[in-house]
Amino acid sequence: MKQVIQTTEAPLPIGPYSQATMVGNMLFISGQIALNPQTGEMVQADIEEETHRVMQNIGAILQRAGMSYENIVKTTIFVKNLENFSRINQVYGSYFSSHFPARETVEVSRLPKDAQVEISCIAVR
Repeated sequence: MKQVIQTTEAPLPIGPYSQATMVGNMLFISGQIALNPQTGEMVQADIEEETHRVMQNIGAILQRAGMSYENIVKTTIFVKNLENFSRINQVYGSYFSSHFPARETVEVSRLPKDAQVEISCIAVR
């Protein structure tokens, strides 16, 4: 059985998709960019602040599903400039205390709303 997960503490979808979908004990979180959930506007700052906003959006969705960052088993990071990888990685890593998820990082030519970074993930209860 499939359940849509949605919270106003993360940005509402900007297209025909859900913030997340729960199937059994697995949560599939759609790619999050640095949209401020209160204003719907992009966080226009350095890559560290943008990455924090992305991770906070993911955290809000996890919380709505009764989970935390520790439940994440897989992430995909899309980045506009791979030269920012170490800066993104430092912020990203600060959200996990142990048992880091599996992941891949891919450089892309463009992201929605001209974001610098987008992260999607899978979590398991």
